[in-house]
Amino acid sequence: MEISIPTRNATTNRPRILSVVNQKGGVGKTTTTINLATALAACDKRVLIVDLDPQGNASTGLGIPRNARAVDAYAVLIDRVPIASAAIETEIPRLSIVPSSVDLTGAEIEMVMMERREFRLRVALEDLPDRYDYVLIDCPPSLGLLTLNALVAADAVLVPLQCEFYALEGLSQLLRTIERVQRHLNPALNIQGVVLTMYDKRNNLCDQVAADVRDHFGDKVYNTVIPRNVRVSEAPSHGKPVIVYDMRCTGAQAYIHLAGEVLRREGRLAA
Repeated sequence: MEISIPTRNATTNRPRILSVVNQKGGVGKTTTTINLATALAACDKRVLIVDLDPQGNASTGLGIPRNARAVDAYAVLIDRVPIASAAIETEIPRLSIVPSSVDLTGAEIEMVMMERREFRLRVALEDLPDRYDYVLIDCPPSLGLLTLNALVAADAVLVPLQCEFYALEGLSQLLRTIERVQRHLNPALNIQGVVLTMYDKRNNLCDQVAADVRDHFGDKVYNTVIPRNVRVSEAPSHGKPVIVYDMRCTGAQAYIHLAGEVLRREGRLAA
């Protein structure tokens, strides 16, 4: 059966939607989402994070308490609550978040029998033509219906990739999924970039993995590499992005540089 693909709102004010995706857990996906969003907001961009991971780590990492998440991504996807009603302003100027809760765990099961289940997030985001410049979707560590909704809703994919051997194996599966989405559900989807994370300069394997990824993806790989950094690991426990927690540390500086690369790449795409 052929699926009808909703037409995008063509207004020039429509936000640019980036899904931060990797089905492997522990690669720095959520850390990348909240710190890239914070750096973009510091560059005077209006940013919305959609926390689509039932673990809710992006919400926790931005200091959103559990009792403030009554209207969340589950309500947007399942109950069709307007996404603007679910967005919460964070303490960081120009940065808001649609929080997550454990209810999202059941969302994939509930969506299975729904018509056009792959498009529910895309349709919800059509209500945001003016309010934001960027929407960053933090995906769960799987390739289920939640991630599929994120891929169908997105203009482009940003892939955090840990500098270790097994990360390369998982990447091939993700690329096949992206290709299927391009063919059948979202022809305009592309890979915005691959960001190497958890880089340890003392480990020769990290250099080898980085070289292999750059050989395969070429200029799709950002020049900025996110290092292993204690301050990056500490920041979520304080409910803060590392850029706010300790802007001078190497991890924070790396994310600031990454935001600059993303904006330059976006500028070239728009030209």
